[in-house]
Amino acid sequence: MPIDSNFSSILSLDYEINFTQCLPSGGLKYTELCNLLQLSAATHAEMGGISFTDMQSFNQAWVLSRIRVEIKELPKWKDKVTVRTWINTLENSRSVRALEIYRNGKKIIGAETFWAVFNTEKRRPENLMLEHEHFELFPEMKATNLGFSKIEIHPEKEELFEKTVILSDLDIVNHVNHVKYLEWCMDLVDENIILQQKVRSFEMNFMRELSLRDKVMIHENISEEIIVFSITKENKNCFALQLNLE
Repeated sequence: MPIDSNFSSILSLDYEINFTQCLPSGGLKYTELCNLLQLSAATHAEMGGISFTDMQSFNQAWVLSRIRVEIKELPKWKDKVTVRTWINTLENSRSVRALEIYRNGKKIIGAETFWAVFNTEKRRPENLMLEHEHFELFPEMKATNLGFSKIEIHPEKEELFEKTVILSDLDIVNHVNHVKYLEWCMDLVDENIILQQKVRSFEMNFMRELSLRDKVMIHENISEEIIVFSITKENKNCFALQLNLE
């Protein structure tokens, strides 16, 4: 698709939080927060001519590799929010994208995301085939206070839940979407931590893709103010999530 006439290297999008996105407390679900970020990144890519549809001409797609989200406050039902996004780096097969969420002009959430170009036929990373020089890059303009950190998967983790990947877990790239991994893990967290919004930041690291009918095990390790979930397939780590609590 051609570059949109309204394309800008920094994009702002407005949303209103609806009741289907909210917890019983009225606050935005963490999964829906990630959906907002994902949709905003996709809209910016589409306006700039590097969307999923554009990339499929070369059997390519963007896949999320890592994400860090820092939360001051969660939006609530009927809140009007603005998501602001731009690209920090874009080179060869990799890109770092920044996203911020504002409510009433005040920044309440920041996110740093690391994306890879993925060949959907060969199922492996490769260099981006589309032109992208029209995107101005902002390497020094960070959306989070801290960058990505190494998530430590403790060998003494506890096995919590065994799951088989079903069709509703898959996205258009034909693998488990990152929001689904988060949903699986968040469903196992003490509800008081979720409802009282005690998560100050979280990070996800995606190591191996999961496909239909894969059998996985979800593990947990809890230490002071930190909860780490990991997902394994055939005893190999596929995913890690770290929740940092207040």
